[in-house]
Amino acid sequence: MDYFEDIELGRRASFGCYEVTREEVMEFASKYDPQPFHLDDDAAAKTHFGRLSASGWHTCAMMMSMLVENMKTHRQAGLGSPGMDSLRWVKPVYPGDTLRVESEVISKRRSASRPEMGLFKSNVRVLNQNDEPVLEMVSNGLIQVRDPSAPIEG
Repeated sequence: MDYFEDIELGRRASFGCYEVTREEVMEFASKYDPQPFHLDDDAAAKTHFGRLSASGWHTCAMMMSMLVENMKTHRQAGLGSPGMDSLRWVKPVYPGDTLRVESEVISKRRSASRPEMGLFKSNVRVLNQNDEPVLEMVSNGLIQVRDPSAPIEG
């Protein structure tokens, strides 16, 4: 189990394998993002997407699924997330794509007001089967400190 003290700046990880299906793209879109280019082949063909594409929010959900699956084998004393600093959908995701995640820890700090927790930031990229980025974000993760009584380094 990794705690705040175990998180290293520059730590990289590569994980996940998510196969995007037409059925899932349409199911997600019909429930959460019912725009024509996510639901209708003809409508999508008339847009810059050129064909049916996944919602960006669906891409986020697929990324989250891969992150959680990775945490099952690389356990952290995680405490959730206060959000992200940035999020970009770089390239459309299409049915038939296979996605994976790469991440790199870019900063970390101990909380002054909550000494039992720390915060770390990661650059996160989701790539398709051609190693093309489809999503980029900076995420914030809260993580438990192993020894909250240890002094906070400044």
